[in-house]
Amino acid sequence: MIPPPPPPPPPPPLPPPPPPPLHGLPGSQRSPAPQLLPFGLKPKKEFKPEVTMKRVNWSKIRPQEMTENCFWVMANDGKYESTDLLCKLELTFLKRIVKLLKNEQASLLPHPKKTQHTEMPLCVFLAIFLGSFRVPYEEIKIMILEIDETQLSESMIQNLIKHLPDQKQLNELSKLKNEYKDLSEPEQFAIVMSSVTRLRPRLSAILFKLQFEEQVNNLKPEIMAVSTACEEIKESRSFSQLLELVLLMGNYMNAGSRNAQTFGYNLCSLCKLKDTKSADQTITLLHFLAEVCEEKYPNVLTFLEDLQHLDKASRVSVESLEKSLKQMEGQIKQLGKDLETFPQPEDPHDKFVTKIFLVQSKEQFKQLSTIHKSMENLYRDVMEYYAIDLKKVSVEEFLTDLSNFKAMFTQAAKDNMRRKEMEEKQRRARMAQEKAEKEKLEKQQKKKHLLDIKTGNDETGVMDSLLEALQSGAAFRDRRKRTPRFKGK
Repeated sequence: MIPPPPPPPPPPPLPPPPPPPLHGLPGSQRSPAPQLLPFGLKPKKEFKPEVTMKRVNWSKIRPQEMTENCFWVMANDGKYESTDLLCKLELTFLKRIVKLLKNEQASLLPHPKKTQHTEMPLCVFLAIFLGSFRVPYEEIKIMILEIDETQLSESMIQNLIKHLPDQKQLNELSKLKNEYKDLSEPEQFAIVMSSVTRLRPRLSAILFKLQFEEQVNNLKPEIMAVSTACEEIKESRSFSQLLELVLLMGNYMNAGSRNAQTFGYNLCSLCKLKDTKSADQTITLLHFLAEVCEEKYPNVLTFLEDLQHLDKASRVSVESLEKSLKQMEGQIKQLGKDLETFPQPEDPHDKFVTKIFLVQSKEQFKQLSTIHKSMENLYRDVMEYYAIDLKKVSVEEFLTDLSNFKAMFTQAAKDNMRRKEMEEKQRRARMAQEKAEKEKLEKQQKKKHLLDIKTGNDETGVMDSLLEALQSGAAFRDRRKRTPRFKGK
């Protein structure tokens, strides 16, 4: 008997599944990873309000434009989130379909001033000058040589620089000394002044000396104002809180738009808060912000006191400051060159070399330059702190925008106070009217009640009399008198 064949071998095991494709290789279906935020920033909360609100028009700052120590990296706007605040925002700035009225505003452009310049002969200018400055010509010459600051004035030196003939003309006039008495007064004056060595550079140096102290006294406070304002803006805790509060409100109102979930905004956007109006058109977002600060966060209002140098700083032109300092530096260098090449004085009155204050002016200029450099560092630092590009926004614009916002916020707070006073006045008037109407109604009801009582009493008296008459029988008696009978017969 043939044995049965052996059973077939078991099938080979199935191969393991292929590994998932690596990210970035062909065949990968994995979605790209979200872009990482710098400096440990976390995505902003995505708000989903129940209604659509009016938008806040701000200039958004992207995280890539910030630095690690930027204010917006450290800002904590979430701490101001509350149901009460967000609901109030929805009710106040609910977006409704309205007809937009375009108001054409005529731009008030300043008309350029027309300057009429009338050319007059040089001698006429000098004649006018000499007529207003009645001093012997030799004395004027000595004043200039001695640099007598008790007699010399800026306007006098400026007029001399402007109207005196140039050195070549003075040299030509000096040849007419022998005809001095026959010449006109301006020509006589020019001949006297022609004897002063290097007259025009001397006058320029004297004018610089007369103006220097005033220039320093003007520039220094302006530099200090900008420096102090920049420090106040960066260090004010209440101002930081205000910015955080605006960030929260703006992100909530802009929910669903491209300006939502913003990490920071350009500070020039603060002035635009007045452009977002409430649903009933009675207040703006700026008024709303001032009211929220007053009612819930009164400490935030101290930013108005913190930024006390801002208004003065906003009136400073940093560009003009730089030009003035460069001009001053050039004048000091020119003064040094003039002193090096100045000839030995021949006139005993000539005190130019000894009285011109080159060393003192250099020292004061060095001090000004130092504080000006510090000012530049401070305003660059504060603008970087708020992620503002100096190439796009000048420091003057930055300070002016903040100063304008401060003024508008103050005005909005005053408007709120007046509105509340008016509402309180109307409330009291309404209550007084309601009270008067209530008292009038009560009087009418009381009068009616009294009349009802009187009428009721009268009716009760009649009924009582009638019942009594019925009971006594008096009601049935014949009250007519009988006719007497006459006896007949």
